[in-house]
Amino acid sequence: MVFHVLLSAVAAGVWAQAGEPSPVTYDRLVHADDDPANWITYSGQYHAQRFSRLDQINADNVNQLQLKWVRQLQTLSAVETTPLVVDGVMYVTMPDDVVLALDARTGLPFWTYHYPLPDQLMLCCGKQNRGAAILGDKLYLGTLDAHLIALDIKTGELLWDTEVARGLSGYSITAAPLVVKDMVLTGIAGGEYGIRGFVDAYDAETGERRWRTFTIPGEGEPGNDTWEGDSWRTGGAPTWVTGSYDPELELVYWGTGNPGPDWNGEVRKGDNLYSDSVLALDADTGNLEWHFQFTPHDVHDWDACQVPVLVDTELGGRQRKLLLLANRNGFFYALDRETGEFLRGTAFAKQTWAERLDESGRPVRLPDTFPSPEGTLVFPSVNGAANWWSPAYSPETDLFYAMSYDGADTYYMAEGEYREGELFVGGYPRRTVPQDRYVSAVRALDPATGELKWEYRVQPKSTSGLLATAGNLVVGGTRAGNAFALDARTGKELWHVNIGGNVHAGPITFEVDGKQYLTIAAGHALFTFGLAE
Repeated sequence: MVFHVLLSAVAAGVWAQAGEPSPVTYDRLVHADDDPANWITYSGQYHAQRFSRLDQINADNVNQLQLKWVRQLQTLSAVETTPLVVDGVMYVTMPDDVVLALDARTGLPFWTYHYPLPDQLMLCCGKQNRGAAILGDKLYLGTLDAHLIALDIKTGELLWDTEVARGLSGYSITAAPLVVKDMVLTGIAGGEYGIRGFVDAYDAETGERRWRTFTIPGEGEPGNDTWEGDSWRTGGAPTWVTGSYDPELELVYWGTGNPGPDWNGEVRKGDNLYSDSVLALDADTGNLEWHFQFTPHDVHDWDACQVPVLVDTELGGRQRKLLLLANRNGFFYALDRETGEFLRGTAFAKQTWAERLDESGRPVRLPDTFPSPEGTLVFPSVNGAANWWSPAYSPETDLFYAMSYDGADTYYMAEGEYREGELFVGGYPRRTVPQDRYVSAVRALDPATGELKWEYRVQPKSTSGLLATAGNLVVGGTRAGNAFALDARTGKELWHVNIGGNVHAGPITFEVDGKQYLTIAAGHALFTFGLAE
């Protein structure tokens, strides 16, 4: 039974004070840069730069921030949500597929929706939901049992529920959907269960599927021969982080995850397309326009499920439409996002598995770096030099900001036999050195050269997303429970505060009644800061 609560007396009064949000149209999403008071899609804008033009809070006054409100979230899991804010209303997701609509001024609730999860879930890495999407009067959510649902943004009422895939076969959804035109796009998780990954598009009004693009080519399709035998059928390549979109090119960019089994490549010889890749898909049809594979035949679980960041800047003496991606494998890539051409790749973290990238961007592997029965020590660790937590880019500094990590694991290979609904990994990593012995840092990278401009070290290892603002700030957090703000130009720490919980999410900024706020999830709570009055 769906458990849905409308806090009528409190909510009605607060909603009247806040005013009803205006509809989030496709045009409004396209022009989100011009609407910095709101945060209306997962990465802030379609280009996923996570850059806000708000500058009321800036490098000169950020040290005057004060806590404005805290919302405790009823969950036992660390919260990874990126809230949405529309005209003073904040929409927050929780790990158990619970949605809250809050007054962004105070944190007081309008309504709560609980999705009825089944007792049995096939999840590799615990319960999580990283966010929602909005179009018109509907809020969209992916669920842990691989459904896509639509809620009324004013009441939280369930409007439609579509099964995307069979949850008991290992499919799940943990990422925020992406609205494109009149469609809702979603990826899928489950790479450790021998799924066959895909990206789907659904009619935003009805929930009917418009198209599906598999991330592993089937029999007779180009690229199928990069999988030995029938290994493609259980090859993984999930799409478990939200993509980005270029409205002018009408191309959707989506990262894909590891091939399966993770650490035993002997049963799936070949490059294993299109795992560990970024795909450029025609928004209307889902047709694959181009792809780039970062790690052919991945045997270290280095997904390419990082958010692709779209930037227009100079590279090689000319203006280029770039796709930037700090990959889990330790290299920072610049691609031409119109054609998929490899332009540049530079190591941004410690890596010991590749001698270099060749002219096409293909890694030239070093010997004796594959997992083995006796174990092989390799940098990066299985968590990667980067991971799903969002990077940021500032057009004012022309710098790309990534939370990066110089860690290692010892990788072991074992037998891997597929059974539906069971883990299919073929080995395991082991951390023989305490992870806090390695360097974790915010790194500012030059997109044109890959050069490191500055770094800000954090301990212990951080899994925080980042936010850049026109106030010359980069905002993030740490596992030790600190939120921080840095000078975007130099990396100098300008502000920090301990909020007590692991920051495992991306901060956002918004404006209500002429006042700018910063919100970040930490531990089991949501914290919102503003300038002292």
